[in-house]
Amino acid sequence: MNLPPHEVSRLARAVLDRVGTVVVGKRDSLELVLAGILAGGHVLLEDLPGLGKTLTARTMAQALGIEFRRLQFTPDLLPADVTGSFLYDQRTHDFTFRPGPVFTNLLLADEINRTPPKTQAALLEAMQEKQVSVEGTTYRLAAPFHVLATANPIEHEGTYPLPEAQLDRFMLRVSFGYPSAEEELDVLNRRMVRHREEAVVEPVVDAATLLAMQESIEYVAVEESISRYVVELVGATRSDTRVLVGASPRGSLALLLLARARAVLAGRDYVVPEDVKGVAVAALSHRITLRPEMWLRRVDPETVVREVVESVPTPASGALPTYGYPTEEVPVGEARQWQ
Repeated sequence: MNLPPHEVSRLARAVLDRVGTVVVGKRDSLELVLAGILAGGHVLLEDLPGLGKTLTARTMAQALGIEFRRLQFTPDLLPADVTGSFLYDQRTHDFTFRPGPVFTNLLLADEINRTPPKTQAALLEAMQEKQVSVEGTTYRLAAPFHVLATANPIEHEGTYPLPEAQLDRFMLRVSFGYPSAEEELDVLNRRMVRHREEAVVEPVVDAATLLAMQESIEYVAVEESISRYVVELVGATRSDTRVLVGASPRGSLALLLLARARAVLAGRDYVVPEDVKGVAVAALSHRITLRPEMWLRRVDPETVVREVVESVPTPASGALPTYGYPTEEVPVGEARQWQ
C-alpha cells in the first residue's frame, strides 16, 4: 500500500507521542531514533547509564508493534550466541539450526562495546546484508530488521571500542543527556502513578504498516541542489584540517536518507536544507576520526560537524520538486505516474 506523506507523518507522530508517555522530555532524540528506523537503518544510542537507552528501544518496539529481543553483550559472549548455531537433535539424529536473538524485528544490542571484536563482527553481516551465514548456510532475516545498540562513552575498563568499519554500519548515533529538573520530577510522578516498574504501551502500527511507512520514504523528492549540499557537507569533513579520516560515501547516503525521513516526519514529500542540517551531527559525527592532537584541545567530532554545517553555504534555490506519490502500482523499472 502507498501511504501519503501526511499519513506517514500522522502515524509517526502518534508513535512518538506514545513513546513520550514513558520516555520523558527527549522528543528531539526520539525523532532521530524514529527517523533512523523509517530510513531503514540502525541506531547507536551512546550515553551515560540510566538515561533511558534500553527503555527507549523497548518502548519504541512496543509502539511500532514489532517483535523485540534484548541481547546483553558480555566479554564471554560468542558469535553463535548472536546468530544461532546447529544443535544435534536426538530424535531425528541430525543437526538442526537454532536461530539466535538476531532473528527478530528490533534487536537491542545492550552494551555492545563490552563484547570482543569477534562477537561484534557477528552483527556486521546481519546489519549490512540482512542475513546470517552459519556453517556455510545463509539465512535471511525477516523485514523489518533494525539494531539499536547501546554504549557507555566514558567507561573504558573491560570494553572493546567499536572499530570504524562497524561504527559506519550505524546510520546515526544519538545521545539523550540528563533531563531537566522538571522532567526528572515528571519521571518520578509517572512511576508512582504506574504502581509498577515496567512501563508498557499499546502499539500504534504493526510490522506491515511500518514497512509501508519505510516504502513511502523512497518517494520523497530531493532537488539536485540539496544533493549537492549533502555532498559538500560530507566533503568538508574530509578537507577539515582537524580531521584525520572524513566521512565516507556511506555517510552521504545516511545523511540523505535521514533528511528524507525527517521531511516526512514534518509532513512534506520533499527535502529542504533544514532537514539536512537537523540530522547532520547524528549522521556524521561517528564517521570521522580526529587527529590525535585534537583530543588534547578538547575538540570532539560533534563540534567539528556543527562548524562544518555552519561554514558550508546553504542552497538558496526557491524551486520545489514537483514529484508526488504514485497513483498506481507499476513494475520495477517502468515509469511511475505521479500526482
